[in-house]
Amino acid sequence: MSTLNDAASANRIHIGVFGKTNSGKSAFINAWTSQQVSIVSDVPGTTTDPVNKPIEIHPLGPCVIMDTAGFDDETKLGRQRVEKTRLAADKADIAIMVVTADASEIECEKEWEHYFKEKKTPVLYIINKSDMVSDVDMIKELIGEDENIITLSALKKEGMGQVNPMIARLLPEDFSSGTITGELAGAKDTVVLVMPQDIQAPKGRLILPQVQVLRELLDKKCHVMCLTTDEFVEGIARLKEPPKLIITDSQVFGYVSENKPRESMLTSFSVLLAAYKGDIAYFSQGAKTIEALREDSKVLIAECCTHAPLTEDIGREKIPNLLRKRIGKGLTIDMVSGTDFPEDLSGYDLIIQCGACMFNRKYVLSRVDKAKQSKVAMTNYGICIAYLTGILDQVVTP
Repeated sequence: MSTLNDAASANRIHIGVFGKTNSGKSAFINAWTSQQVSIVSDVPGTTTDPVNKPIEIHPLGPCVIMDTAGFDDETKLGRQRVEKTRLAADKADIAIMVVTADASEIECEKEWEHYFKEKKTPVLYIINKSDMVSDVDMIKELIGEDENIITLSALKKEGMGQVNPMIARLLPEDFSSGTITGELAGAKDTVVLVMPQDIQAPKGRLILPQVQVLRELLDKKCHVMCLTTDEFVEGIARLKEPPKLIITDSQVFGYVSENKPRESMLTSFSVLLAAYKGDIAYFSQGAKTIEALREDSKVLIAECCTHAPLTEDIGREKIPNLLRKRIGKGLTIDMVSGTDFPEDLSGYDLIIQCGACMFNRKYVLSRVDKAKQSKVAMTNYGICIAYLTGILDQVVTP
């Protein structure tokens, strides 16, 4: 899936469709969406990498449907395909498990159900091809959860009307609750956005966190002023009253903090996303472990987007430079990007995660859970920079 589509779909409901090879996952998705989303074939392993389809589904709204490779894939590339399926599982807000009605056992499906339950991901069972075999009752008994089971035939498009209402019922209540800025700003409040247009800024457009925050503030009927760093002091001086809130790019935290009105609250785009998509308390606690780092410590910086490295890159240069200035030049810092994230985190003393504007909350929290299970401290770009510049206690969070 392209980076642009990742950005566009990050805040959509992610619905993953899982099951064994040839269970009818692709046929179900095509029948459900009334579109040719996935290739349907009797050949095992037709679906390799997950197929992601942004779509509007009534009454759910904007969604991303993820068609995945069979988790029993035993082909030569099966192991890699199953890893891609597990990555999709980490992103899924709801998991649909497709089972064929002629299955003699569902141990594999139950193992994955357990995996989803550990992540608090609701599971809906679809018994597909129900028109072909008569042992549906046996499958229901093996599944053991009557209220979350739908019987249908994707081929004949029978029973498809049950799917959307069931998913709407299973969707976590807090999925659409909350906003990026929370209660920090409301109607008629003046908010200043400090947005450096340096080499990091894409030509002709704003970066996604800036766009998302700006749109939300406009929807809230806030009075918004957008400034570049070099125009910050003069722009603030033109206001009759100090702004209620200043939201800045994390890399100029220090400068904005030194020059802002005392009355104005201060935060950053990255800090806001840390609270919106991650675990802000865990990230704040993790930043304080920086003091315990030594030159023989090991830090992992995880960036979600996959842009080509640029001069003064915040993740590849600015944060490492700040850390090594504080800890020492011998500090080991590893960098990963996109969906690359080590399975074994035990060798790290600290993980620094970007704002994750490209990923949905479910996936970010899956990384947080891995860090917690490995007992590794974790923080976020904005919170890390605020701590290293000595202003973390001044930074507000939603």
